[in-house]
Amino acid sequence: MLGGISIWQLLIVLGIIILIFGTKKLRNVGGDLGGAVKGFKKAMHEDEKDKENEADKPQAKVSHDDEGDTYDVKAERKVEDQEERK
Repeated sequence: MLGGISIWQLLIVLGIIILIFGTKKLRNVGGDLGGAVKGFKKAMHEDEKDKENEADKPQAKVSHDDEGDTYDVKAERKVEDQEERK
């Protein structure tokens, strides 16, 4: 089975744990653990939704409605870049 551990050995260990901690304490620990797992899953699901929503949104919006705002740009290299390439 589980690496040589039989079901009877697991039941004995479970019985000892119940005797030491009691059923009420174990129930509280189980409820807290379950709540933590649910919270973690919910946070992961919300994070995935946020990433999907970000992917759908455009990064920038460009409007070409105003025809009068046109800029002519000429790209030039800096003198330092030209000297380094020689």
